[in-house]
Amino acid sequence: MEQAHGLLLNEEFYSKLSESKKPEFVFEWLQFLQKLLVAASKADIKEKQKTLVEQLTALLESSPGPPARKLIAKNLALLYSIGDTFSVYQTIDKCNEIIRSKDDSPSYLPTKLAAIACLGALYEQLGRMLGNTHTHTVGNLLKAIKSAESQGRYEIMLSLQKVLLGQGVAAVPCHRDIYKAARSCLTDRSMAVRCAAAKCLLELQKEALFMWTTELENVATLCFKAFEGSNYDVRVSVSKLLGTILATAVVPKQGTGARQVVRKTSLEEAMDLLASGFLRGGSGFLRVSGEILKGSSSVNRDVRIGVTQAYVTFVSTLGGQWLELNFASLLGHILELVSHPKATQTQIDAICCRRCVSFILRATVGNLLGEKAQIAAAKEICQAVGKQKKAVDAAMNDSNVEMKVGTMDVSASQHVLVCALQELGSLIQALGSTAAPLLLDSTTGVLDKVISVLLHPSLSARLAAAWCLRCFAVALPFKVSPLLDRCIERLNALRSSPEAVTGYSFAIAALLGAVQHCPLGIPHGKGKLIMTQAEEILCTAVQNSRLSVQRTQAGWLLISALMTLGPAVIHHHLPRILLLWKSVFPQSPKDLETEINRGDCFTWQVTLEERAGALCAMKSFALHCGDLFSGDVIERLLPPLKSAVALSTELPSLNKSYGTPLKTASVVFRQRLYEILALLPPKTYEGSFNSVLKELIAELTLADNQMFAATFLLPSLCHQDDALLLGSWLQETDHRFIEEQLKLGGVLGGGSLEHDPFNIYERLADGELIPTPLPPVLSVVRAAVELFGVIFPYLDINHRAQILEQFTESLKHAKGSKQQTVQINVFAAFCCGLKRLACMKGNLGPEEVRRAALTLVMHSLESANILLRCAAAETLARLAQVVADSAFTARLSQMSFEKLKSARDVISRTGHSMALGSLYRYLGGIGSYQHLNACVSILHTLSQDSTSPEVQTWALHSLSLLIDSSGPMYNTHVESSLSLVTLLLLSVPPAHAEVHQSLGRCLNALITTLGPELQGNSKYVPLLRTSCLVGCAAMQDNPDCLVQTEAISCLQQLHMFAPRHVNLSSLVPSLCEILLDNSVWVNLCSSHLLLRRAVIACLRQLVQKEAAEVLEYAMALAKESSKGSCKLDVNISESGLEGALFSLLDRESDQQLRQDIRETLSHILSSMAVEKLSHWLKLCKDVLSASADFTTTAPVDTTQEEEDERGDDETIFTSGDFLVVHLADLIRMAFMAATDHSNALRLSGLEMLLVIIRKFANVPEPEFPGHVILEQYQANVGAALRPAFTIDTPPDVTAKACQICSAWIGSGVVSDINDLRRVHQLLATSLTKVQAGKEAQNQLYNESTSTMEILAVLKAWAEVYIVTVERQKMCAPRQKQFLKVEISAAEVSRDAVSAGDGLLGLVQAELGTLSKLWLAVLHDHALLTLSPEYTNQLPAGGGAFYTSETIESARPHYYNSWAPILHATALWLNSTDFVLTDSDEDSSSLSRPVTPTMLGHESTLTNAVKSPEDVNTDRFHLILGISVEFLCSPRPDAPMESIIACLHALHSLLDVLWPRCKIGSDQELGVELLNVLHRLIVTRESPLIQLAAIDVVEQIIRAAQEHVKEKRRSAEVDDGAAEKETLPEFGEGSDTGGLVPGKSLVFATLELTLSVLVRQLPQLNPKLVNSPIGSSGKPQLLSEDGIKLVVAALRILSELISVCSPTGSVSILPTVLYLITGVLKETAVRRLDGCISLTVNAALQALKAVVASPMARAEKSHAAWTKLLRSALATVLEFWNPELNPSDLDEVSMLTAISIFLMSANQEVTCVQCLEKKCINRFKIILGSKNPVIRTHGYRLLQSVFQHPNKAVSTPYIHSLTILVVDGLREVEKEKPSTCAELQAVLEGVKTLEALVSLADEENRIYLVALLLPILISFLLDENALTSAPNPAKSLHEFALHNLMRQGPQYPAIFQKLVGASPAMKARLEGAVKGNQESIKAKKAAGQSRCSGKKSPSIQLKTDFSNF
Repeated sequence: MEQAHGLLLNEEFYSKLSESKKPEFVFEWLQFLQKLLVAASKADIKEKQKTLVEQLTALLESSPGPPARKLIAKNLALLYSIGDTFSVYQTIDKCNEIIRSKDDSPSYLPTKLAAIACLGALYEQLGRMLGNTHTHTVGNLLKAIKSAESQGRYEIMLSLQKVLLGQGVAAVPCHRDIYKAARSCLTDRSMAVRCAAAKCLLELQKEALFMWTTELENVATLCFKAFEGSNYDVRVSVSKLLGTILATAVVPKQGTGARQVVRKTSLEEAMDLLASGFLRGGSGFLRVSGEILKGSSSVNRDVRIGVTQAYVTFVSTLGGQWLELNFASLLGHILELVSHPKATQTQIDAICCRRCVSFILRATVGNLLGEKAQIAAAKEICQAVGKQKKAVDAAMNDSNVEMKVGTMDVSASQHVLVCALQELGSLIQALGSTAAPLLLDSTTGVLDKVISVLLHPSLSARLAAAWCLRCFAVALPFKVSPLLDRCIERLNALRSSPEAVTGYSFAIAALLGAVQHCPLGIPHGKGKLIMTQAEEILCTAVQNSRLSVQRTQAGWLLISALMTLGPAVIHHHLPRILLLWKSVFPQSPKDLETEINRGDCFTWQVTLEERAGALCAMKSFALHCGDLFSGDVIERLLPPLKSAVALSTELPSLNKSYGTPLKTASVVFRQRLYEILALLPPKTYEGSFNSVLKELIAELTLADNQMFAATFLLPSLCHQDDALLLGSWLQETDHRFIEEQLKLGGVLGGGSLEHDPFNIYERLADGELIPTPLPPVLSVVRAAVELFGVIFPYLDINHRAQILEQFTESLKHAKGSKQQTVQINVFAAFCCGLKRLACMKGNLGPEEVRRAALTLVMHSLESANILLRCAAAETLARLAQVVADSAFTARLSQMSFEKLKSARDVISRTGHSMALGSLYRYLGGIGSYQHLNACVSILHTLSQDSTSPEVQTWALHSLSLLIDSSGPMYNTHVESSLSLVTLLLLSVPPAHAEVHQSLGRCLNALITTLGPELQGNSKYVPLLRTSCLVGCAAMQDNPDCLVQTEAISCLQQLHMFAPRHVNLSSLVPSLCEILLDNSVWVNLCSSHLLLRRAVIACLRQLVQKEAAEVLEYAMALAKESSKGSCKLDVNISESGLEGALFSLLDRESDQQLRQDIRETLSHILSSMAVEKLSHWLKLCKDVLSASADFTTTAPVDTTQEEEDERGDDETIFTSGDFLVVHLADLIRMAFMAATDHSNALRLSGLEMLLVIIRKFANVPEPEFPGHVILEQYQANVGAALRPAFTIDTPPDVTAKACQICSAWIGSGVVSDINDLRRVHQLLATSLTKVQAGKEAQNQLYNESTSTMEILAVLKAWAEVYIVTVERQKMCAPRQKQFLKVEISAAEVSRDAVSAGDGLLGLVQAELGTLSKLWLAVLHDHALLTLSPEYTNQLPAGGGAFYTSETIESARPHYYNSWAPILHATALWLNSTDFVLTDSDEDSSSLSRPVTPTMLGHESTLTNAVKSPEDVNTDRFHLILGISVEFLCSPRPDAPMESIIACLHALHSLLDVLWPRCKIGSDQELGVELLNVLHRLIVTRESPLIQLAAIDVVEQIIRAAQEHVKEKRRSAEVDDGAAEKETLPEFGEGSDTGGLVPGKSLVFATLELTLSVLVRQLPQLNPKLVNSPIGSSGKPQLLSEDGIKLVVAALRILSELISVCSPTGSVSILPTVLYLITGVLKETAVRRLDGCISLTVNAALQALKAVVASPMARAEKSHAAWTKLLRSALATVLEFWNPELNPSDLDEVSMLTAISIFLMSANQEVTCVQCLEKKCINRFKIILGSKNPVIRTHGYRLLQSVFQHPNKAVSTPYIHSLTILVVDGLREVEKEKPSTCAELQAVLEGVKTLEALVSLADEENRIYLVALLLPILISFLLDENALTSAPNPAKSLHEFALHNLMRQGPQYPAIFQKLVGASPAMKARLEGAVKGNQESIKAKKAAGQSRCSGKKSPSIQLKTDFSNF
């Protein structure tokens, strides 16, 4: 394809290509040329222009395909506009000549079409440069149109539109001629031509004044005609034309120059024109009057829907502001439409008109108006409702007037009211809580007016009013309870009025339905009230025959609606409901017989109504109360159901007897019966299968004729992907609400609430505005189909065959349209059965069943009905799936092959090709390649059948299924299929859009099959990739929206597999153009919904990876042309694509689209927010501040905001812009949101505030050191929180605000106590509210919401208390230092009250109350965490803060708040030391406060007698129990904070002596707790959790130690001192020393410490000792937390010994020593700084504690300890043996360990010769070390060994090591110390010798002094050397001199003898002394002169240490 990339066409290469490749090559070149012409230099273009024109003209004449002709035209026009225009006239003449040509052959047609297109493009591009030539061209085109076929007419219309566009005013002379031609084309039989004509006329009206003045009526009538028999696209185009023309007529365009407007059409006239179309269609007067005479004057449905769309276009074109001003008149007019008798001649007509009117209102009011305008519109609608109601009341009351008027008024008003109330409801629901002021405004009286309609004589008006109330309730949840009360009260008061009974029961049911959408629910008591009411109504139903039917219906409606409240409510009423069900049905067959013989018509009517109601309640129960739907309940339901089945078999005879009155009632009864049976497990009613099936078969096969188009069954029949084949009415569009009416062949007109009032409480399906149940006649068939599907898999084989044969028979007997209906019904049922069977992996059965099934299906594959054909293909494939036999499948496909080879008719070919596709869809690659080859070749052939687009569409659709299902098997065919698809895309006329759509599907499937291979560059891949891109480009250029949708979808796939090859620079602008150009036509006249969905889905994918590029290209588009974007409210050139997306969120109502837009925004945000922080913040701020106008985007915005912070926090240093710079903006936005009307927005605002506090609490204020940045925003935070605590705030908002209060107080931002008081006050008032108890609780919402609020308040207080206590702990050490300075107490209290103290004061004031409430919460929580088997032990009246009815909904609130409350309670108990205060004793409440909450509970009385000890014990067990229960198995989603809070609580609890006594005395409890902590440490990786757990373990061991000490002490006191030996038997292990796993505290602790140590130091694991990991020899590096854990574990190990008895200690000693020495071995690594690490230090301390333990000396354990300690010493000596294996171990640490043994162990341990020898050896190594630091430590340790009190231990060391010390010191004379470390080593050596001197006996001391003195003298320097010597040498000199002067007088004889013997020594000594005296004198003199008045210190220092 590189050959295609040149300015000129490579003709040589082109001529060599095969015919099939040429179109692709040309298309690729033309595409490239279009880009090149814009980019290339003008000189280049002019140079080659002539050749180019020739090449393009040649292509023009070579019969190009539609996409190519479009590009040729564009390129020629571009070429002339950029280059010279000399030859343009020749080109125009050439084109005109081609058009005039007489050649009408099909082969010449493409050339003609290309010439037409070319003219259009030239005139559009060059405009008036072409002078007056257009008149000739237009004339030529208009002449040609007369003889042209549809493609020609289509192209000519488009060309004329372009001529008009290019010429503007200049084309005025041609206007009339074009108008005439377009008129005839607007009613053309080809739909594509109609669309093109509409486009042309739309262009024409811009300049042709006559169209919207004199010709206005004719244009309108013409449009009405164009609507007749139209399709969706025509309706969209023509309605756009009509709406625009009328809008122009009403508000003429300004600036039309001299030709000023002749006359302006008034709004009324324009409306009347539209109304005439709506009411009479496009027909003239005569035709209408004729039809009136015949009595069949129903308006064509197409026209009505088209006019409806025109209304919306009309209003949309005039815009939102115009609508605001003129809404009243528009509303009046539109409502008048629906009250017109002509619009509502039949029920079906009425429903259709109502839908149309509702649609107009929703599409205009809902989409064009801002919030304020919507509220004004709601008031206006409300006035209209009031007016209608008054008129009806007057008509009803005025009995003088003839009755006829009254009924006319009522029937007209009912439709007006339905439309008005539906729109009012939708408006309020969309406004949400913003609408609160409107509903509370008494002057408008919205609620009163709506409620008054509940008494309207018409059923549909009453239902609409009830639905409207439901919308109010969803918008404003606080209204649900009051509205329910009001309706129940009115229902009671007016129970004798049939209207009131039904009206108010509808309202109650609707409100109950709304509760599903209100998370805060309603008070539980309402359910009881309604249940009682329903029972009463049902009981009194028979008392008054005038009201029987209404009361029966009302009673069951209430019960059915009540079921939606779920199991929690129904659970209490179930026994009563079961009884009601039982009483409604006859108990036995005999009773039923009696009934049948006795009843009359009216009785049966009531009975059927009652039983249908009861069955509906059962259905509602099954759907909404699944948890209660147990086997036992089903058992109790079966007898009534059996009775109902029996009755249903009698219905036909009853209908015969009583005729029509019973008909509807019996149909509804059957429908309800089928619905409930379908929800039950079929096995339960197997016995009734025969009766049920008999009914079902009758239902499906005896259908009435009028139901010939039973398309409502469609969803159950066909696969959703096949919608393409079934016509556009199945697709989702913006107009689906009205277009649906055409679905059912115009017979039904769609569903409506009056068909089934029981739908009023059900949840809406996605995208529905209001429930639209179908008429019962249809619903019963749907229910029958579903039930058949449920039962079919459970039938035995014979039964199946029999039923299928029966179906076939009944089809034979049915005739005409009835046959079709029966066929569809039967298919739907059978297909449902097969689906179920496939899901259950069942089998259809043997040959006879298969035969019967095939007979049924095969015939329909050739049905004339498209739907049936499609359904038959689907059923055939399902059949093959269920039979699951390859031979059977092969037989089926063979049948289709043969049929396709021979058949020539469209129907057979489409049916059988679809069958092949469906078979592949359900069975994947069916089998052999050969089979696939055959399929592909057949479908390829059919796809090329250009005579029948329908065959092409079906064949291509099948091919796409084949490609999708075959997977890699298809690879061999990819190339041929791709070239076929590309060829067809380049040649099929654009009018056949459905063929293009199927081609798009195929291309998509092919791209998926190729997958990531598309990235490659191997042999064929680039060609395949180019073909894919060419295909996509051709589809992008297609005028049909759905084809463009396929193009985008294909490009999206390509981008996923080969992102480098998708050109974003062209894709992104094209996506933005679709999205933004069209969104000007708000919602309605915009492009297709599916296209917009595809665009957004594609953008979402693109921005995930390449957000920056996407935004850049979108911005570039905006700058290039402000044409599309400037009409948007949010201008793309200012706010970028993201701003435009925000504005789309306002306009789009489709849920999926909105979700995708939000996700796209999130992706853009997460990748771009850091770089464009200010831009994003500004954007969010704009959206938020506009929320007064648009509420919809606001919630999105705030969540974006939070994400914004999060996103920025992580990457805050990557950009120059910081979030903290914008803190003021963030706070302002949070404040705006938190104080908005909308509750969703308030919650988002508060959440944002919380995030801000958490992120910025510790950020310092740069301008005021010592302050934090948030301090300046105190007022804003306070102001944002205050409204959340008002009385009418919903509890969820208050709960959120409490969380922020605690975060704010705890953040430490505010230090001034007075400032803190503001926020504290909010919490304090909430606390008062909590104390007020249940009576003061809010009656608007469910009781669980007050639980939520109370717990939020108490949790907030708990968090504040925890923070306060922690601050106190931190301040305590500082406080002590502070108090040491002498200041009076008064001054301290006045000046130094820190915020912590002040806060503690504030909390302390409330602690009395809080502690009780906290304990009550914990008590509740403990009860609620009990397992289900203890449910019956829960208090009947509920707990302190929950009621027994709302247990389930209260649980999550307790789960969210118990942890901080537990921690706070433990801290409080810790602070009181478990001493009960007076207030505690007064209330004597163990764990529940005596507040009004608790009144009436007997528990308060029983608690009164408890002693303080009991109260404490209960509290202790409560906290311990909750903690252990939680820590045993924290849920995987349990927040880490809860676990840590729980552990801290345990630590605080055990920090007090009394609880430690408790746990110490109850060993089982301790063991249990240790096991739980062990499991927690093993399962949770978080170091915070592990450290907190270890802290608790230490407390448990401390408790055990105290317990053992106490026992020993008391034993000593009891037994006196006489029998001391027997005392130390206390402790674990007692006499035997055995520790029982599971019962031993010590064993549990060892397990836990081992797991901690092994986790940190895996080498300690005994199993790893000899493995490669264990013996790696490399010491372990630990993290900071790891070090803390190891240190704590060692501490615990060393303490464990003291908990054991002597014999017990022997059991654990090996383990303890192994672990301590192991840690030493692994962590005593030599460090660069020479320091000892924390772990080593801890190990040494632990070792010392163990070695020095009294157990080592205890009689019973002495021997064993000695052995084990020797082993431990041997182990240490073994792994630290520098001579044999040099290691990285730290010598000092190891020698210290050895010294610990020498110093602390018994002499039997260390005085063993082999150990002693090794120890001495290690000392020798250390003393001989080259490192002075090591020598220093060695000397110090040696000193302590020399000084050992036991001579037996020290003597060998003195004998062996003294000489080493002396030798080391003698070496110093040769080399004086040059560093401080060396000096230190020498000094320590001297000290060691001095220590020896002091230890020696008198007679031996002389020898040692004789050794020491020469060494000291050798350290002295002579005078010359002293001045130049380094500081360490000088210091040594002074040290030696000082020591000599001290030692000389002590040992004068030795001193004199030595000095006398060596003159050199004497000289050195004298010199030193003299020098010293001189320096002292000099210093004295200097000192006196410097400070003449100062006394010199009494002690003279001989050495100056200032250098150190």
